Amino acid sequence: MSYFPPLSTNPAHPGRQYALGQELRISILTSAEETDGHYDVSDSFMPSGAATPLHAHTRYEERLWVSSGSLTVWAGEEKVTLRSGDFYTIPLHVPHAIASGAEGARALNISSPAGFAELIARTATPLHLATGETALDVELFAAVGAELGDVILGPPGATPADLPPEGRAHS
Repeated sequence: MSYFPPLSTNPAHPGRQYALGQELRISILTSAEETDGHYDVSDSFMPSGAATPLHAHTRYEERLWVSSGSLTVWAGEEKVTLRSGDFYTIPLHVPHAIASGAEGARALNISSPAGFAELIARTATPLHLATGETALDVELFAAVGAELGDVILGPPGATPADLPPEGRAHS
């Protein structure tokens, strides 16, 4: 079982902590309801070797600020490794994938307008119910993601370079 450090909480909403399978632990600090839909902010941790599927967002931009460990981000034609203190913006419609480094990665995730926190709240397991066997409900995640404008383009481990040339450019 992977090590997951404690995450930040919003004292007004201490129950907004979730497990997305064994790939992510996340605490929603600010939701769309609290910002009139302008943005949301989450504190997350990916254990060593965890990776997202290759995907794109059609309704919100994703911003990452790494507080510890490292993340490699493949976004369109770019590949960057973010370490503690680094910040990166993934624009709308850009195919991207994210993988944690050898020590895992803790980051703030900011989506604007708000969207990512809703995806987590609707598809992840409340942290107090999670176990070492908790698995991601892939069908639910894909359905809610599609409803919120997320497009899955490939499995974890795939990068934008794996797409045909016409699929790599953002619209």
